[in-house]
Amino acid sequence: VQLEESGGGLVQAGGSLRLSCAASGSTFGAMAWFRQAPGKEREFVAAIRWNGGHTYYGDSVKGRFSISGDKTISAINLQMNNLKPEDNAVYYCAAGRPILSSIGSIRGYTTWGQGTQVTVSS
Repeated sequence: VQLEESGGGLVQAGGSLRLSCAASGSTFGAMAWFRQAPGKEREFVAAIRWNGGHTYYGDSVKGRFSISGDKTISAINLQMNNLKPEDNAVYYCAAGRPILSSIGSIRGYTTWGQGTQVTVSS
């Protein structure tokens, strides 16, 4: 099972980036994005559950980020708008079968990508 991420890079504050992730080798109940800044714990960003297409967001990104996906190809995207310097982090794609109460927890996911760097300059 593999998760392949793409789309990270450098952008000015207020700009936009789009991350993509594709899973191969298995099917999952949900896919998500987490991020980790230097010296900080891994933080939940957004998730999508394939059953019903429900989406979930971390408080710090609500209204700015949007997750979407295609269940048939196990792929998700994260559209990030109005980026801020505090969004600087390595962004990780994750996949698993989390119960609803674990949708925003790293414990809910069994498979992780290698991560892609997002750098926002002020």
